[in-house]
Amino acid sequence: IPARHFARTPERARLQLVFQDPTESLNPRFTALDAIAEPLRCLARIRERRELRQRVHEVADLVGLPTELLSRFPHQLSGGQKARVGIARAIALHPTLLVLDEPTSALDVSVQAIILHLLASLRQRLGMSYLFVSHDLNVVRLLSDRVLVMHRGQIVEEGAVDTVFTHPEHPYTRALLAALPAVRT
Repeated sequence: IPARHFARTPERARLQLVFQDPTESLNPRFTALDAIAEPLRCLARIRERRELRQRVHEVADLVGLPTELLSRFPHQLSGGQKARVGIARAIALHPTLLVLDEPTSALDVSVQAIILHLLASLRQRLGMSYLFVSHDLNVVRLLSDRVLVMHRGQIVEEGAVDTVFTHPEHPYTRALLAALPAVRT
């Protein structure tokens, strides 16, 4: 599908994105409520204000975003709160596929863990599939069932996460896994 036509296809609502940097991906002139409501207005064509608010509140609740934060602008939110707004915006249309581009790389480590557990929980509760793009192999192992390893733009290995992590076949995959810090007990 040509990109210029994709925004008008039904597939657009079934595929949503969560971007790497929540600060950069949120419109600074939109409140959190406006940001979450935007795909509902544009793609689900919900026009009634009361229905929009109700749907936004439901999604905010799903991602653990307190409703009192919905009136705030991005600069008034913490990194974790912005990440929750971005996730809420992406799941508002109940997509079947959620593409996550390094969704926690711009966050503090403690906030990363919270957001990763939220994503794992949402995947189970909502039955979505994730296409998770990450260089953090520990995150890949936590959230993924299958993994594709790319090197220089080419897929060099794919398989079940446990298989790839315990029995890597490609030299590049072996090098990646060897570079992981060992956990000492």
